[in-house]
Amino acid sequence: MEAIYWRSQSFEETDVLDPQRCRQARLARDARFDGRFFTAVTSTGIYCRPICPATPPQERNVRYFESAVAAAEAGFRPCLRCRPDSAPGSPAWKGVDTTLERALRLIDGGALQQGSLSELCARLGIGDRYLRHLFHGRFGVSPKSYALYQQCLFAKQLLHQTSLPVTDVAYASGFRSLRRFNDAFKTRVGLAPRELRRRVGAPSAALSLELAYRPPYAWQTLRDFYASRAIDGLEWIDDDVYGRTITWGTTQGHFTAIHRPERHVFDVALTLNDLGSLAPIVRRIRRLLDLDADSTLIEAHLAKALPDLPLVEGLRLPGIWNPFEAGVRAILGQQVSVTAARGLTTRLVAELGETAGDIDGKPCRHFPEPATIAASPLDFLGMPDTRRQTLQRFAAWYAGAEANDDTHAWTALKGIGQWTADYAAMRGHSHPDIWLAGDLGIQKALPALHNADPQCAAPWRSYLTLQLWSH
Repeated sequence: MEAIYWRSQSFEETDVLDPQRCRQARLARDARFDGRFFTAVTSTGIYCRPICPATPPQERNVRYFESAVAAAEAGFRPCLRCRPDSAPGSPAWKGVDTTLERALRLIDGGALQQGSLSELCARLGIGDRYLRHLFHGRFGVSPKSYALYQQCLFAKQLLHQTSLPVTDVAYASGFRSLRRFNDAFKTRVGLAPRELRRRVGAPSAALSLELAYRPPYAWQTLRDFYASRAIDGLEWIDDDVYGRTITWGTTQGHFTAIHRPERHVFDVALTLNDLGSLAPIVRRIRRLLDLDADSTLIEAHLAKALPDLPLVEGLRLPGIWNPFEAGVRAILGQQVSVTAARGLTTRLVAELGETAGDIDGKPCRHFPEPATIAASPLDFLGMPDTRRQTLQRFAAWYAGAEANDDTHAWTALKGIGQWTADYAAMRGHSHPDIWLAGDLGIQKALPALHNADPQCAAPWRSYLTLQLWSH
């Protein structure tokens, strides 16, 4: 039996996974375990999600793996029925080394598609030998092998769920050579891309993907949070819908996500002017909706740390598209109500945002770029001049060469305090462990903790913050 590791509910220790627990989860097709482990069948050479609808194999023919990459490295190919490429991702904070966690984020963002391994190591401040050691220890593969398999899994998802031509699928998955794509895909998936397309057929939607999550999922709470802060012309929200305009480098477009609770997925329709950034954009949408969180484990930890706190089941962390936008919205929200901050941000987008055309019959805009905000006097914003100067200063700094997404560095700028930086980290990075001690809403909700120490909620204090905001 392949040894894999599991996090206990308290996150205080690591235990070897009990194969009996895995067996029970796969036999029950328990969606709460989807993406937390994969089941490989030695008699067929295929690996599956725990929720696979196929007839369960005999236990003697089963091996368990923590990741799809590990299963593929052991010689198994992905199932065509349950599509492991569509499984929720394992949380990035699931016990990995901080350097490895950052490396994974950069690789998922295309660092090895746009640059070399040595360039990636330079960004991380480590040697390539040490990075290889981290990847072999965690996944049993090299960083390049990991990145290449993730590209193939994303390509498989596109082949299954869209009618994009194979050449477009290759480009959208980060391959710049069709021959290279065909060779890599056939080696790692076991079928040529066109052969897979013939077997599964192609749906009619040009660019619509299913993004799965582990239940429970408190959609109504997330929807209400977004709705109370929605920016007209930038975002749109309905009973089961969240969408917005997006920018990624030179790529612009928009997406609309429709919640399908009966299938534990969001149907996401995208419109982009360039498919080359599709993979990181899809990962960003997953972050906005917090689809990779394991809310059962998070809430078990919070319940143990703060037993008197009533919990909203399935609570998710509502993200903002990027740290810059989060920073701007945090500055505009300083010392004002949520409604007032929403009005200021709406005015900023209306005045300075680049037009995105009509979407479903309504004129829309993109969030303003840093240089655009920095160059504007912002006299259309009804707020104190000191805060207007803070916004200009922040935008000018962000537009310059020294800017970065490290919110800790923002507090060196005049007018940006710890609350602003922490709020931007919580929503712009979806950092799971932010405690907004100075927030007025938190201070009003603190009596519910009955003198319990919020530090006990680490590393999930962002979720504690949201739980308190929800009461």
